[in-house]
Amino acid sequence: MDGPYLEHRYLRVDGHRIAYLEQGYGPPVLLLHGIPTSSLLWRNVIPGLSRAHRVVAPDLLNFGKSDKPRAANVSIEAQSRMLIGFMDALGIHRADVVAHDIGGGIAQILAVNHPERINRLVLADSVCFDSWPIPDFKPLQEPEAEQRMSPDELEQMLRDSMLKTLHDDTLATPELGNMIVEPWQGEEGKLAFFRNLRRLNPEYTLAIADELKQLPHETLVLWGRHDPFQLPEYAEKLKATLPNSSIAWVDAAHWITEECPEEIADIVGRFLEAR
Repeated sequence: MDGPYLEHRYLRVDGHRIAYLEQGYGPPVLLLHGIPTSSLLWRNVIPGLSRAHRVVAPDLLNFGKSDKPRAANVSIEAQSRMLIGFMDALGIHRADVVAHDIGGGIAQILAVNHPERINRLVLADSVCFDSWPIPDFKPLQEPEAEQRMSPDELEQMLRDSMLKTLHDDTLATPELGNMIVEPWQGEEGKLAFFRNLRRLNPEYTLAIADELKQLPHETLVLWGRHDPFQLPEYAEKLKATLPNSSIAWVDAAHWITEECPEEIADIVGRFLEAR
């Protein structure tokens, strides 16, 4: 796997063990991942941002190395509440938030419900409005879908999906595949993955669509020009909706942090430092 060695740390939020990565000193920056990734999505971006910031990247509840409780609510709305507890546990009252995929949906809910906890906002290839769940996931939300799929079939599906998420498919290495599938291996991992799938619901982002028009935060909409999952037209829609926003494009597909991590760190770093 690329990137520096980063050791996971752990704390408890509402009785659940939450894993996270942390590096650097300075104004805090919270990095949020999406599905099916984890905090390791940011492993090649963290070093660049940590030169001037305290960078914290959690594994969402039921993702990565965080607890995977069978009965917990893991919707993006519930994850936003968990993150407030996570910030409190780390003594972070206010932070810049950089978020990808469903992490971007969580960040939007945070910004609407707790605007005082966010400085600047970066929404990267983010779910928004009615942009999700992606077509690939909809059949997996059908009744009995998880019973029909074995753990090995889920693992193969996740490895195959990498080719769709990367504009440069030479980056779809076995090491990257191993990083993606590791949290979802075995029957318990498969059940955890399907718990997340069942909570992919655009009602959460549609419910706050009008409130986005009132957000005070300076926001960067950061998008891969070739994203097949969160289509570029949604980047334009976010830009038109958010009153204090700008847009930046990169020559990548959905996993922009895999295809151009140094460029992402530079773009985000310059945006956060333009105070």
